[in-house]
Amino acid sequence: MIYEVFRQEKEGGYHTHCGNVHAPDREMALLFAEVQHGRRKPTNSLWVCPQKEIGEVDTEEAKFGGTTDKSYRWAMTYNFDASFAEEVADSEKEQAVASAQRGGD
Repeated sequence: MIYEVFRQEKEGGYHTHCGNVHAPDREMALLFAEVQHGRRKPTNSLWVCPQKEIGEVDTEEAKFGGTTDKSYRWAMTYNFDASFAEEVADSEKEQAVASAQRGGD
């Protein structure tokens, strides 16, 4: 039987897929996973799962309702005029100067 192996590098981190092992049962799969995948890199814990038990929902089958493109959530996807950034910097300088003249309120 084929078991998929997931490795957690640091405590509290995510488990990521790192490969698979062939084993007759779960206990042997854990042992093989430890030998093959747990000793090569820093490892906090390992998960093994029978390959037959892993399911997948791909984009064509997904019924999430609407788009799965969430790029609008990240500021790096917005287009902006660089002159606005200069105006903000100038305004911050003016505010710092005015604050210093008032005595640093």
